[in-house]
Amino acid sequence: MTQRQTAEDYMSAFTKLAVIGDVHGFWDAADTAFFNQSDYDGLLFTGDLPRLTGGLDVARALARLEKPAWLVPGNHDGCTALQLLAELKGWSRLCRLLSTGMEGRVRRLAAALGPVRLAGYECLPLGDDLGLLVGRPHAMGPDRFYFRDYTRRRYGIGDYAQSAARLKALVDSAPPRLIVLGHNGPAGLGETAADIWGCDFSTRFGDFGDPDLRAAIDHARDSGRQVLAVCAGHMHRRSKTGAERQPAVREDGSLYLNAASVSRQRHRGEHGHHVALTLQAEGAAAEDIWIDRDGQILSRTALA
Repeated sequence: MTQRQTAEDYMSAFTKLAVIGDVHGFWDAADTAFFNQSDYDGLLFTGDLPRLTGGLDVARALARLEKPAWLVPGNHDGCTALQLLAELKGWSRLCRLLSTGMEGRVRRLAAALGPVRLAGYECLPLGDDLGLLVGRPHAMGPDRFYFRDYTRRRYGIGDYAQSAARLKALVDSAPPRLIVLGHNGPAGLGETAADIWGCDFSTRFGDFGDPDLRAAIDHARDSGRQVLAVCAGHMHRRSKTGAERQPAVREDGSLYLNAASVSRQRHRGEHGHHVALTLQAEGAAAEDIWIDRDGQILSRTALA
C-alpha cells in the first residue's frame, strides 16, 4: 500500500481493523503516528469529532493518517451548537431553519478529512467477499428522526421506514460477509442503562438503539449474509448514571462493539484507547487496547 492511498483504492482482504469510538476532540499527533506505524489494515471511526461542534481541526489531524479509514458522522458532526440544541429539544421549526447550512458544513468536514472517507448510507467493498455497510449518518437515538430536514434533502429519507428500506437495498447488493459501521448502535440489545445501547439519561426510554440499523442487520442475516461485527458508539461506555456500560455482546453469530470509551485519552493524554477488531472465517474477535504516548501497549482486554 502506498502512502496516502485511499480506501477506495485498497481492495485486498482486511483481517485486522482498529475501531476508534467517539473522538470528542481527543486526538493528537501521537495517535496518528501510532496508527500509521501499526499493523492494522484499516481504521473505522464512529464519529463525533469535536468536543461539542466544529471539529475541522480534528478532521485535519485525521487526514494525516496513511491507512485506509472510514468515518460515519455523529450527531456532533456538521451541525452548529444551536442546531444541536434544537434537535435535542425537538424544536421543529428552528431545526428546519438551522439545517439550511448543514450541507456546506458536512462538505467542509469531508474536505478536511482528506483521504479518510466520510460515509453514510453506503456499502463499500473491503475485498471480494467482504463489505462495509455504513448506516445512517448523524444518528442520535430512536425517540425521533433527528436531522430530518437535512437527511431528507441529502438522501431523500425522512423517517425510519425509509431509512430501513435504503439500508436493506444496500444489503441486497452486498457481498456475503459484512462489517456494519454506525454512529448509534442497533435496537434489540437491552433496555437498562448498563446495556450496550440502553438509555442512561431518561427513565422514559429503555433500549436506545436505532430500529433502522436493526432492520438492516436482520435483513442481512435473512438473506444469508454473515454479519461479522457491528461497530458503533454514541452511548458512552461510562453511563451518566455511573454504571459501566457493557462494551460488547454476541448475538446470532455477530459481535456488537460499542467503542465509545469517552474520553479516549486519559491520564492527561498519556494513555489512548481503541478496539482491535480481528476478522476470521468463523467470525470476529475484539480487544480493548490502551497505549502510551510511545505507542507501547499498556493493556489489552478480550471483549465478549
